[in-house]
Amino acid sequence: MPASTKATAERPADAHALVVDGLCVDLHTAAGTVRAVDKVGFTLRRGRTLALLGESGCGKSMTAQAIVGLLDPVAEVTGGSVKVAGTDVLKLGPRDRRRLAGPVLSIVFQDALTALNPVQPVGRQLAEPFRIHRGLSRRAAREQAIELMARVGIPEPRERARSYPHQFSGGMRQRLLIAMAVALEPDVLLADEPTTALDVTVQAQVMRLLRDLQTERDLAVVLITHDLAVVAQRADDVAVMYAGTVVETGPVREVFAAPRHPYTKGLLDSVPEHASRGERLPAVPGSPPELSAVPAGCVFQARCPLARERCVAERPVLAPAGPGRSTACHYSEELARV
Repeated sequence: MPASTKATAERPADAHALVVDGLCVDLHTAAGTVRAVDKVGFTLRRGRTLALLGESGCGKSMTAQAIVGLLDPVAEVTGGSVKVAGTDVLKLGPRDRRRLAGPVLSIVFQDALTALNPVQPVGRQLAEPFRIHRGLSRRAAREQAIELMARVGIPEPRERARSYPHQFSGGMRQRLLIAMAVALEPDVLLADEPTTALDVTVQAQVMRLLRDLQTERDLAVVLITHDLAVVAQRADDVAVMYAGTVVETGPVREVFAAPRHPYTKGLLDSVPEHASRGERLPAVPGSPPELSAVPAGCVFQARCPLARERCVAERPVLAPAGPGRSTACHYSEELARV
């Protein structure tokens, strides 16, 4: 039995591949320390896709970087836990965390051109994980890299393995990044805006590739995006983030059909489904608060049509709002009745 199949067979059926609980990240700035991620939590099973959804600056990428241990020096995790296959990776030392990078936990970045080494052929870069983690010879690792390039749809992989990143199109570079991320068959894959700056056709191809690889390898995928269409098409569950906090979670279909938080509803109402030329496009009024000026009460109060005195004085906690769903809103029942 192959190692990956054996591991899957021995894993309990109800086990979570990823459990994030109470994750807090602080940023040290010249003006002082600010909270960038505040008590974020969610769970994810193997074979499923969880989308982290929200506007730019809401903490999605910071959450992903904290999970994989790639925070900038000015940021640090100050609370919570991140359990991958039952192990809290935040309690591991740097050496042990590096051992997890690839075989257990991996990430696809949004900018392939900066994520790839510009002065090394892509075949050498793809072969490196096999040499480091599996101890393969240079020749054997190269063969594995070529097979991987073929699997992700790179034409003429043996010849193109000698090429450099700048000699590939944006879509092909993104495929190479995905190949590197899944090379060692990780349990959890984080995809941080994997289709940024790609045209619509290439976006669809890249997302289809991710889905195919996920199905083949039973990957748990965290998809970070602000694209509602991508979430609707590709994710199973969603965690909506705002101002560094999670304000709503649940199955995508249920959340999109009947949002229980005003921010989620605002995002969905902003989709110009029936817009006509000359009409004002719908949008959530205002903008997210500065990290240094997040209000003490509800983080969404300044933009919320339901905001009242209680929202100013008391921050709502993420609480159950039906089977498999949670929301952080004092008046979520009012949305349910709309």
